[in-house]
Amino acid sequence: MKSLYIQEIARQIRVQTWQVENCQELLLDGCTVPFISRYRKERTGGLSDIEVAEIKHWTQVFEEMEKRKVSILGTIQEQGKLSPALQKQIENCLSSSELEDLYLPYRPKRKTRATVAVAKGLEPLADLLWNGKSRDPERDAQKFVKGEVASVEEALQGARDIMAERISESAPVRENLRDIYRTRRVTSKVTKAAENNPEAAKYRSYFNYAQPIAKIPSHNLLALLRARDEGYLKVEIDADGEKCGNKMYYDFCQEHGYPAREAGLQVREAVDDAWKRLLDPSITGEVLREAKEKADVESIQVFGENLRQLLLAPPVGQKRVMAIDPGFRTGCKVVCLDAQGNLLHHDVIFPHPPVAKKIQAITTVADLVEKYDIEVIAIGSGTAGRETEDFIRKVGLPESIRIFSVSEDGASVYSASEVGREEFPEYDVTVRGAVSIGRRLMDPLAELVKIDPKSLGVGQYQHDVDQGLLKEKLDNTVESCVNSVGVSLNTASPYLLQYVSGIGPALSKAIVQYRKENGNFTSRQQLLKVPRLGAKAYEQCAGFLRIPGAAHPLDNSAVHPEAYHIVDKMAKDLGVSTRELVGNAELCRRIKAADYVEGDFGLPTVNDILQELQKPGRDPRETAQEFSFADDIREIDDLKPGMELPGVVTNLTAFGAFVDIGLHENGLIHASQMGVKGMAVPSQVLKLRQTVKVQVISVDLDRKRIGLRLLSKS
Repeated sequence: MKSLYIQEIARQIRVQTWQVENCQELLLDGCTVPFISRYRKERTGGLSDIEVAEIKHWTQVFEEMEKRKVSILGTIQEQGKLSPALQKQIENCLSSSELEDLYLPYRPKRKTRATVAVAKGLEPLADLLWNGKSRDPERDAQKFVKGEVASVEEALQGARDIMAERISESAPVRENLRDIYRTRRVTSKVTKAAENNPEAAKYRSYFNYAQPIAKIPSHNLLALLRARDEGYLKVEIDADGEKCGNKMYYDFCQEHGYPAREAGLQVREAVDDAWKRLLDPSITGEVLREAKEKADVESIQVFGENLRQLLLAPPVGQKRVMAIDPGFRTGCKVVCLDAQGNLLHHDVIFPHPPVAKKIQAITTVADLVEKYDIEVIAIGSGTAGRETEDFIRKVGLPESIRIFSVSEDGASVYSASEVGREEFPEYDVTVRGAVSIGRRLMDPLAELVKIDPKSLGVGQYQHDVDQGLLKEKLDNTVESCVNSVGVSLNTASPYLLQYVSGIGPALSKAIVQYRKENGNFTSRQQLLKVPRLGAKAYEQCAGFLRIPGAAHPLDNSAVHPEAYHIVDKMAKDLGVSTRELVGNAELCRRIKAADYVEGDFGLPTVNDILQELQKPGRDPRETAQEFSFADDIREIDDLKPGMELPGVVTNLTAFGAFVDIGLHENGLIHASQMGVKGMAVPSQVLKLRQTVKVQVISVDLDRKRIGLRLLSKS
């Protein structure tokens, strides 16, 4: 890759150019982001997975830009208009808007007022005015009144059209205007389509709105643009036409010299027309798109961080689970799962009106708990969730059984998905949904990877942002989470395995098929026997796969097989076996990392090995905790300002945190109500699924909105 791109990537990510170059070499060699950040720290200077992913992203962006430059240069060359200076300008571009500005005058055009005027032979007249050679425009125009040109005014109008298009295609003019527009305000006005339209009411905060474009919060801009696209708002940038025109005319005169008075009037009229007809709509669109791109990035970052927290939510682990998908009229779907998440039994109970077979429901639950030796109960948090939890707590179950409320977001999507049908072809969607609720309590990461992240209810204007960029971010986040936790090779589903570094969908299915045909893996080395899993894939995936009870103790750790010899040497120097060393923190503390630096294994890698040896295969996630809502709060009408309530954070946005306080409606802790000073954003203060104590500060019964203040957090 050209050095100017490498330097720009390094500048944007704030790293050294050699780090970018080495990272690009590793990516080109087929290495994955998790592998590079975990096992090639010496090569990258310890870049995080986020930084490596950024380098990968910008490398692809600039590769596409280079292809675009080649195409543009070829087009201009064919026209015979490619000068050395222009070629150098294009080759040195780092901005797509600058590149397109340079190409604009040479881009093949559709029919415009200027192309029509050129076809009528009026370009020489435009040149006279443009170059300040005309002192009497009307007399000069008279020479062009012939053929399709019927009058002097038509000739001058054509010349002005040509000049207006030239001005509008000037790269310096466009960039100067962009700089001006970036300092102005975004304004919005309500349209006739929004009048008396109930669908438009949600945008009423923007019916008469103005905010500097450089300061407008991302969620506000995305809401404005969505309302515009739906026809409810007219969104503009309040650039001053007269000031813009004066600036453009002054710059023109500085470059071309001041024309004679009459010719100057023609040029000024062309300048004003260029701004009003061509530049204002174009630059407004560009600057709004530029602002939206920034808003997209902010929103996608929020979504990515929320997804990370959701995927890394505390698991209860391998427990025997009863999972309940609550319902009123249709009953509560009950499933019993073994410690590996296999479905053992399913049933339906009707503890709530209108059926209200409460005694029968109590008997069924108690019998199933005893029969399947249930350890924990997972209850979906949706409709009838609170009521079902109350019912279960009154059944009289053993005190050792823990009860959890589990988010249902995405469960219905899973139950109707191809993945759900593949896993449970003989069961209907209600059973699949209940199983998903139970499994996501056991291991949120293993279950949630089966669901499209956009269905998990943790995004911010997710359908309005760049979908390609969103997918890239979410894929990177899922991959990062899976590989940071590690995956049990003998129990993982193909849907989880496919996110392991170097594997993907095809190899994940091949691994599971090999496991079915040959039994559990007993060593990482055995992976090389899986069809189509070669040395490169093995290098990329081996360190992230765990085999509990493997013959080699390091096969259940994050130590990569390529570094096993280092651990063997450490053990030998201590006079113990490798198995005795693994997990023995006291022995590990006696090891000096610097003594084992060799070749490609530098101090960062050796320190990682020592850290892993102390707690091999340790799950970085916290332990799941039980939680209960306030008993006396059931409906929004029960709320009063000043009340203090427990809650659970369900979503984080740029403007605040949504909290479930046990009602059908979530409350909002606005960023200003989080009790922190400075520029802290909600995701820096709270975490998804975190338990909090809040105070009610406002209740809007008409719009069913609840305002909260953060008091404390767990």
